[in-house]
Amino acid sequence: MEIEPQIIEVKAPAKAKRFYFILLDRFTMLSFSCAVECLRIANRMSGKKLYDWKLCGETAGHVTCSNGAEFRLDGELPEVQREDVIVVCGGIDVQTATTKKLVGWLRREARKGGKIGGLCTASYSLAKAGLLDGKKATIHWENQDSFIEEFEDVNLTKSVFVVDGNRLTTAGGTSSIDLFIKLIADEHGEDLANAVADQLIYSSIRTDQDTQRLSIPTRIGVRHPKLSRVIQMMEKNIEEPISPAILAKDVGMSTRQLERLFRKYLIRSPKRYYMELRLQKARNLLMQTDMSVINVALACGFASPSHFSKCYRAHYNTTPYRERGSHASKDEEFEE
Repeated sequence: MEIEPQIIEVKAPAKAKRFYFILLDRFTMLSFSCAVECLRIANRMSGKKLYDWKLCGETAGHVTCSNGAEFRLDGELPEVQREDVIVVCGGIDVQTATTKKLVGWLRREARKGGKIGGLCTASYSLAKAGLLDGKKATIHWENQDSFIEEFEDVNLTKSVFVVDGNRLTTAGGTSSIDLFIKLIADEHGEDLANAVADQLIYSSIRTDQDTQRLSIPTRIGVRHPKLSRVIQMMEKNIEEPISPAILAKDVGMSTRQLERLFRKYLIRSPKRYYMELRLQKARNLLMQTDMSVINVALACGFASPSHFSKCYRAHYNTTPYRERGSHASKDEEFEE
């Protein structure tokens, strides 16, 4: 028998706020489910219908998420009211899922002045429609390199979520909980928002000041301040790599000491580690953008395409050109 929750007293709205979740092909289930569960639990904990929602897609019928589960849609891209909230849910290969039809619909609905959000990689869809120009936004860390190259007018951050006016973006995963708890708190108070978090067993609510990736010491499994500082400098200087000698000098050690530090904790030289960072960014750009191989090479600090190709083959056992061919996506023209 289900236990009735302790009701949190909130003022009942004249009309439930409606959310339209736009599920793109191969969207990420976790980001979507975290968001919609916050709304469901807010209704349950308040004893009132504060929110309702519809699942929509580019075409009616069903849509498949990235883990293979299939969702039945309530309808196609809808006509919404200004007070409604549109939430686009992205996932794998968002570039292909962001079609001309979707972009046109987003632009049209944005003219009504309502809130429009993008979960996980769907920030790309909003940016493609021009809805994030001049605004702060975030996107999953894996897509940040390609996003920065394509959308120069967007102030991209590494926050778990961003609210800038009537634009909402999240980094994916459980960051949807943080955003939706904030939305619930803004509308119906902290007591209800905290009750929703408790129901989700979510004990550390993050704000837009929290970053989405683990700290460098946590990520590499090593707590060494100088090593962390060097890696941070490497990550911030991919296009114009800094020599190991300068990196060592900047943290107050010799080049030989830096070499020993990297080999002790990361079992590779600073030069090798730096090269791996640059090649990882190059692979992201090849798979997620239409940048030419030459421009990818330049963006990752390689002055010579032949040197880039040689290093890429040695690390990934394929050439940049073959990598691009295996992940080539259809290039579409987006018109106003």
